[in-house]
Amino acid sequence: MPATLPPFPPRAVRLLRALTEAVAVSGAEGPARRLVRRALRDFADRITTDSMGNLFVHRPAEAHRSQRPLRVMLAAHLDEVGFMLTQRTGPGLYRFRPVGGLQPATALGQKVWVGPERRVGVIGSAPVHLLKGGARLPAWDDLRIDFGPHDPPATPGQYAAFATPFRREGDTIFAKALDDRVGVVTLVELVRHAPPHLDLWAVFTVQEEVGLRGARIAAHALQPDLAIALDCTPARDFVGPDGRPYPFPNTRLGRGPALYLADRRTISDPRLVRHFRTVAERYGLPYQLRQAGGGSTDAGAMHIQAAGIPSLSVSVPARGLHSPVAAMRYADWRAAFHWLWAALQALTPAVLEQTP
Repeated sequence: MPATLPPFPPRAVRLLRALTEAVAVSGAEGPARRLVRRALRDFADRITTDSMGNLFVHRPAEAHRSQRPLRVMLAAHLDEVGFMLTQRTGPGLYRFRPVGGLQPATALGQKVWVGPERRVGVIGSAPVHLLKGGARLPAWDDLRIDFGPHDPPATPGQYAAFATPFRREGDTIFAKALDDRVGVVTLVELVRHAPPHLDLWAVFTVQEEVGLRGARIAAHALQPDLAIALDCTPARDFVGPDGRPYPFPNTRLGRGPALYLADRRTISDPRLVRHFRTVAERYGLPYQLRQAGGGSTDAGAMHIQAAGIPSLSVSVPARGLHSPVAAMRYADWRAAFHWLWAALQALTPAVLEQTP
């Protein structure tokens, strides 16, 4: 096992800024995909896109290796939650629907970027005292994207995302779409530092936020020996509705990346869990165990393809996911990259030969 960890370069932050400020909602991931392709064009043996829009980046093992190398699939999803315009209802006003898991109250009053031209609109509603039945919170049908009466007409079917600029304050990064652009940039850096003994397939997947669709297709096509999902997980380390801290947060900011034991769709492969925990302890890397419960990652689709694929998820915790702005710690992100890099460097067929 290598004695030293590679540096986590400043270019990662620059790419994260560009990716979080891109509009790449589920089903329209092109802007994010183009940024990733550009970042990796000089570091891959092959870069391809399938009919779904998944981006495959291949780093084969060194040719002189005597035994068949492990085929490893790493997945990070390109898409973000957002909106789709559905109907023009007046001059500059458009009905829309959410794409992915969003709440109407989260969208109300927010500025959005719409379409390839990134036109700016604002999500508005009737005043609260005029809502139907005295409701205190609006429903989706109460909301409209407002461009102003003199703006050129938009096209139903166009996508919109929160218009949130990237910001860093010390160790904290604020941005939209950290779920999962932070995983995407981590995967870009892992491709740049690919271990020579693995047949590495980095897959930047699509439509994760609407059902893990891209990962299902990609894993079926590759049928790897094992698969790892890189994601961003909600950190519930804040106060609850009663004003008291949650007694059992699933993850906390500042405690390192999160290793999934189980979620709504997946029970992580115990051999991979042991491997990652052993590597973290050898390097003295911080990590936390994400509490079992709801949610899911691309691992939920990958592990049930073909004859079954041993799978695991590693996530960076962040507050405020699926909202206009989320917050994460740079130190947690850097530790996630180092942990994944070290675990890949130490990964051999013997890991999967252990008793599950």
